Amino acid sequence: MRDQPDNRLSDAPNTPVAPRATTRPHLASPEVKARLDELIREVGGDPASPDSRFIRDLLITSLKLVSDGRNTGELKLMAASMKELRHAYRVFAEYPDARMVSIFGSARTPPDHPDYIEAVTFSRIIAESGWLVITGAGDGIMKAGHEGPGRDASFGLSIRLPFETTANTIIDGDSKLINFRYFFTRKLMFVSQSDAVVVFPGGFGTHDEAFETLTLVQTGKSSIVPIVMMEGDGNYWDHWEEYIKQQLLGGKFISEVDLGLFYIAKTVEDAVDHISRFYRNYHSSRYVKDDLVIRINRALRDEDVARLNTEFATLVKSGSIVQRGPYTAEDDHLDLPRLAFTHTKRAYGLVRKLIDRINEFDARD
Repeated sequence: MRDQPDNRLSDAPNTPVAPRATTRPHLASPEVKARLDELIREVGGDPASPDSRFIRDLLITSLKLVSDGRNTGELKLMAASMKELRHAYRVFAEYPDARMVSIFGSARTPPDHPDYIEAVTFSRIIAESGWLVITGAGDGIMKAGHEGPGRDASFGLSIRLPFETTANTIIDGDSKLINFRYFFTRKLMFVSQSDAVVVFPGGFGTHDEAFETLTLVQTGKSSIVPIVMMEGDGNYWDHWEEYIKQQLLGGKFISEVDLGLFYIAKTVEDAVDHISRFYRNYHSSRYVKDDLVIRINRALRDEDVARLNTEFATLVKSGSIVQRGPYTAEDDHLDLPRLAFTHTKRAYGLVRKLIDRINEFDARD
């Protein structure tokens, strides 16, 4: 379902109109580029830097709206979305090296409920290991996720809803509280900033967040991270997994390897251990063109790299899995060794198993 343009603050009609038949300069012309470069220079940027082309693209896209005939509601949605994303990225940029975990769960869970108590315990223990915690900033499980680590180690991504408070008492007023108008920008920040996701029982919103995270990882649109389902009491996730296996896997809507994208933890210690194991040797990953580059904390032995090539050959489109240094296109974590291969861009559940296997090996030294 698409987010509908919000025209509540405007009297303009919400009916799109055809682009205006008007003469405008060709926005890709050297003259326009020169004017945009001068504007970038005036605000302190360097037009010759590689990233300036993206700034020019944003400016050109905005200028094209002049003759596109978009209505006020659509313009407001695009402008608000860009402002929200820009502010959110700026806040998170203050903590570039910290590991972060997003906690999802019901806003209706009371403080004396076992799920609430487990969320407090989990968030406290993971914070003691140096992690920062992100929640939706509301009450229930979200407040529990902030109660464990406290305000200093908490981020809040609040959504403006007429029937809920804007933020819980722990994160309210903090500079790490970010308010969103739109769910899609909020969910983008949850996923893009998280090194792990922990899901407690909840309703439609919790399932929306959990399934979107699973979908993005399954399709390669997001980095692979541990996705942990946990609860304080009962068998909520056992019933959920039964449905997943019977209906989704049984109906051939997902693959067997997709079941490895999530993990049901029975205790807080189990959840923390699962997340810690994921980063035992695995550090992060990215693509350089068609090559999947997996950064690892310690180099592997040659015989273990050979085992990976045997066990995960179906992931390799051409060539083999090799251990190497950074690509010239990379500009971060250059001190870490890499495992790299030309990826088929499929079977991300199997890529998750590859990461698990990497973490089982001891370092070469």
